[in-house]
Amino acid sequence: MTYRYITTPIYYVNDRPHLGHAYASVHADIMARYLRAAGRQVMLVTGADEHGEKIAKAAMRNNEAPAAFAERHARTFQDAWRRLAVEPDVFVRTTAPAHARVVSDCLARLYEAGEIYLAEYEGLYSVGQERFVTDKELVDGKLPEDREPPVLRREPNYFFRMESHRAWMRDLLRDTPDLIQPAQYRNEVLNLLEAPIGDLSISRPVSRLDWGIPIPWDKGHVTYVWFDALLSYVSPLGYPDGQAFADYWPSARHVIGKDILRTHTLFWLGMTHALGIAPYRRLHVSGHLLGADGRKMSKSLGNGVDPLEAADTYGVDALRYALIREVSFGLDGIISNAVIAQRLTRDLADDLGNLASRTLAMVTKYRGGTIPAPHRHDAAEQAIVARAAELPAIVLALVDDMKVGRAVEHVMEFVTQLNGYVARSAPWTLAKDAGAAARLDTVLHTLLEGLYSVSNLLAPVMPGKMRELRSLLGAVVAPGWDVPWGRGVTPGAAISAGILFRKPAVVDVSDISDVSDISAVTSGTPARPAAA
Repeated sequence: MTYRYITTPIYYVNDRPHLGHAYASVHADIMARYLRAAGRQVMLVTGADEHGEKIAKAAMRNNEAPAAFAERHARTFQDAWRRLAVEPDVFVRTTAPAHARVVSDCLARLYEAGEIYLAEYEGLYSVGQERFVTDKELVDGKLPEDREPPVLRREPNYFFRMESHRAWMRDLLRDTPDLIQPAQYRNEVLNLLEAPIGDLSISRPVSRLDWGIPIPWDKGHVTYVWFDALLSYVSPLGYPDGQAFADYWPSARHVIGKDILRTHTLFWLGMTHALGIAPYRRLHVSGHLLGADGRKMSKSLGNGVDPLEAADTYGVDALRYALIREVSFGLDGIISNAVIAQRLTRDLADDLGNLASRTLAMVTKYRGGTIPAPHRHDAAEQAIVARAAELPAIVLALVDDMKVGRAVEHVMEFVTQLNGYVARSAPWTLAKDAGAAARLDTVLHTLLEGLYSVSNLLAPVMPGKMRELRSLLGAVVAPGWDVPWGRGVTPGAAISAGILFRKPAVVDVSDISDVSDISAVTSGTPARPAAA
């Protein structure tokens, strides 16, 4: 059995989900769906980080107890993932008793091993990031991601001896060049590790903050929110003795944004090393999503896209498709309503939707809605069959490296190949020649089988629409993977004509008198010259 363990960030639930959250979760969900389809045993984990000072302050502003505030916002994230077709196997919550037991056990073990000590500390503290910061991190007096400057604090804290693991972390990154992807983030962390990184404050005095997991040997302190949250990657697996931990952890892949790179390298690698946990297998780091103005999306700037509103406007599948196609994972890129609309129009309605609609309309018109049996394959069909056979392995290899956008690009190039095949084969001309009936059968079957292949290859990205496409094709509802050519659609089965992706003006199939104009059946786009 081949296992894959995939995690999203454990999201801080002091506000509602934004597009950056959706971007990471959709990528992780798509990777999990592809790997499951290919026969891997996959566990996808996401969750809610519910402790810490920001939660406590937000709850106070709302006149709520922190537990009630966190409960309400955690449900908001769960609801959002359901609406965006993100289907985790586990939604971990840091307020869950089972998670708290893992945190307490890890703290006790590290304390007994001498990895944790108590010290008085004075320094600049970022409330926004809930950590102490150094002067060299500040830009114009504050962290770039914070609204307010850090405050000077002096208090007793328990510290984790993170500095003692720096040499090991540096060697690990040097010896494992693919541990952090893309490579520029590995280089960034290596640069950080060239200088002392200091020890990590892992507690807050109850006199200042009581919303957290108590330090097991000192009830006057609660656990630092990041130490708590990072352990939620192992607590759902029954760490340390659970079979799920033994099975899944060796394949662990974390999907994060670059703003939490430091915590998932310096903090998390140091913690796992101290606990005797093998390092994660891969850290996939995304860039920032930018608004239409080219600046990082921000509520204060008002330049963001609400993911749930976008899903309602353009459809969940169109949003998922746009997120992976428009911004390459690891790079910064612009996502706007105009960008999503353009992807829906150009890629989905004009290319894939057009191919499906005209194919189904021709089968309806020329073969009474029944799938024909194919006859002899010419070079054109052989090329399509060969490409369909190659694509599953190509797609899977790219997905395994979190190059999901590139994988889907290959599938859409296959759609382009099929559209070109329609134009060159000219079924509307074959239909006028009684002696070309066998050739027409072959062309129509090739298009239907090609669409079936596309539906499987894109099902992890657009599960709803590809389920709809398989239904229109008269195929089984459940997707397959690497299905041999000829086993997708069944000759003699009935298809249904329909429009997969709609644009505002829809042309009804029944209004088309000449199938040479069937390329217009995408919802108002003009017929392509090649099909005229």
